Amino acid sequence: MNISVVICSYNREKYIAEALNSLIQQDYPKSDFEVIVVDNNSQDDTERVCKNFIAAHPDYNLYYLTERQQGSSFARNTGAANAKGTLLCFMDDDAIAEKDFLKNIWQFHQNRPDVGGFGGRIIPRYIPAEPAWMSHWVASLVGNFDYAKGVTEFSPNRYPLESNMIVSKNAFNEIEGFNAAIPGVKGTLRIGGEGKDFFMRLKAKGHSIYYVPDIIVHHVVETEKLTKEYMYRVASGIGRGERLRIKKGIFPFLKKLAEYIYKLAGSFVIGFMYLLRGQTAKSWPVIQFRIDVLKGFLGR
Repeated sequence: MNISVVICSYNREKYIAEALNSLIQQDYPKSDFEVIVVDNNSQDDTERVCKNFIAAHPDYNLYYLTERQQGSSFARNTGAANAKGTLLCFMDDDAIAEKDFLKNIWQFHQNRPDVGGFGGRIIPRYIPAEPAWMSHWVASLVGNFDYAKGVTEFSPNRYPLESNMIVSKNAFNEIEGFNAAIPGVKGTLRIGGEGKDFFMRLKAKGHSIYYVPDIIVHHVVETEKLTKEYMYRVASGIGRGERLRIKKGIFPFLKKLAEYIYKLAGSFVIGFMYLLRGQTAKSWPVIQFRIDVLKGFLGR
């Protein structure tokens, strides 16, 4: 088995079938990949939708598992433990892969088998439309990711996003998977940064991490759900995750605190520039993002 696609799901009955359908439509041999859905205690009809889809496509390697420990890190580890592929590909339950997604993943691996991990582009699919307040500076909160124009190695502090990341199973096992102390999405609670922690540990083991722009998924963003409360949960979750990730001690804490204060100051400059351009709707969200991250880091 070349590729195991692991999809961790929580209450996505509305979109999980579309995610699965995008994978069986791939320009890639169906015998060379498998798809493992890990249901992380969904309360909706996710189980029924997944099992019906699997039953309707018996000629594909599609599997449905459950993980009772709440948190995306637990669910991803469960999927990886059951995977048979040389590569582990993690994709969100509301993402839609482009037709050459798996082909491009395997082609890059064949060209660069020495690379421990890599990831690709994530394009938001706003439903019904992109909000007027959305900008480059806050788009990462909804999964927008386009790191570079061509294939390139990530800089020391950059890494793929969780909804489109690939790692060799050997490298995954070497660092013992995702850190369950940073669970990621846990119901409505977010303690983010599990992807950053994962790739930083890979890099510490000497693995190079690459960005491959033609490995593309489209990520569904329902704009009606982008409330202030939702954006706060996501942004503050970044801060909470960083507080768990950094080493214990006053110096690492103060170093990260200084970084966040610096970024907050920069957000005021960016917000002011939007005001000068007459783009008032984009101004405050940039600042609010950095305030919320800082609040999460400080445990507010």
